[in-house]
Amino acid sequence: MTEKKKLILLITYDNWGYNQYIADALERKSYEVKHINFHSFRYKYPSFRHKALNFFTKNLGISNLKHIHYNEVILNEIRDIESIDAVIYIKADFLSPATIQAINKKSRRSVFIISDSINRYPKTKKILSLFDKVFSFEKKDCERYHLNFKTNFIYKTIANSPSTYKYKVFNISSYDKRFPVLEKIAKALYRMKVNSKIIVFRPKKKSEPYLEFVSTPLSISEINAFMEKSEIMLDVSRAGQQGLSFRVFESMGLKKKLITTNTDIVTYDFYNPENIFVITDLNNIRIPESFFNTPYIEIPKNIFNKYLIDNWVDELIE
Repeated sequence: MTEKKKLILLITYDNWGYNQYIADALERKSYEVKHINFHSFRYKYPSFRHKALNFFTKNLGISNLKHIHYNEVILNEIRDIESIDAVIYIKADFLSPATIQAINKKSRRSVFIISDSINRYPKTKKILSLFDKVFSFEKKDCERYHLNFKTNFIYKTIANSPSTYKYKVFNISSYDKRFPVLEKIAKALYRMKVNSKIIVFRPKKKSEPYLEFVSTPLSISEINAFMEKSEIMLDVSRAGQQGLSFRVFESMGLKKKLITTNTDIVTYDFYNPENIFVITDLNNIRIPESFFNTPYIEIPKNIFNKYLIDNWVDELIE
């Protein structure tokens, strides 16, 4: 008789597609996974009046019609599920405490993963007590709120690096508060005559020689294609953020060097100045020519392996 698979419920706002790698890794470990990605939910306002009213109520922190819709659809999707072995949330701050409690009643274990600073999403503080275990990639938040530290993960690897690349440096970003920093670095690389592919999602903006603006977000497969054609990754962290972005782990998996503004990276076990250049002075960006011309140094296997997604998920379900 075949043993019934344990059911993992994964509830995420997966706007870039990274969380599907978690579902895939759990399935490879013989779990049954139901992934509810509420980024894919579509909500249509009943009228322009509702849309205008929602603009004010959500900014005042009163209510958000889209979030109410997310809650209703998620509860409807699990209505017929009687028992869950573990539920894993990412972006649970979009959900109401009542919804989280209703889901958790069906589950033996609840886990919440925070991949942003709590200062950036302060509503997160109100729901921390609703979970059996909470993980965060921000060391400061872990200390302040007594959370469990957990980085992002490596979801893609290669056996051997290509011998040639189309681009020396690659970055893709949304247009946000990081843009002035990104622009400074892009200009510096351009002055250094470093062949860079730096893409910013910002509609109706004319591209510059050192920056390319696009009106449509790229899929994760398109981003991966650009990364594979590039020798070095560029990572620009948010102001006040210590947690390491996916750019860091993508560079590790693809055996690429990294240029980053995140100064906390030097405290990690995989840090090697031969592979990672940290920009500490944005008003005087100087990257040694040797950094561009010397080869990537492989990370020891015992360190590298613990960041692989198939090993990374174990802590969520143990």
